[in-house]
Amino acid sequence: MVTLHPSILERDGKKAFAVLPYEEFVRIGEELHDFEDLKDLRAAKAEEANAPTTSLASVRKKLKI
Repeated sequence: MVTLHPSILERDGKKAFAVLPYEEFVRIGEELHDFEDLKDLRAAKAEEANAPTTSLASVRKKLKI
């Protein structure tokens, strides 16, 4: 979890913008990228959930190793 320290700017007495330190902005971008990767991984795993598999022991036996 990223701890944020925004500065809130107002326009006409209403909150209009949030300004973040650059390091926090970069960290949010990294977190979003990681989240997208996680979603992609979960989708790929779900897609392959019923795919046929081969055990390591079977592969070793077939390759004689």
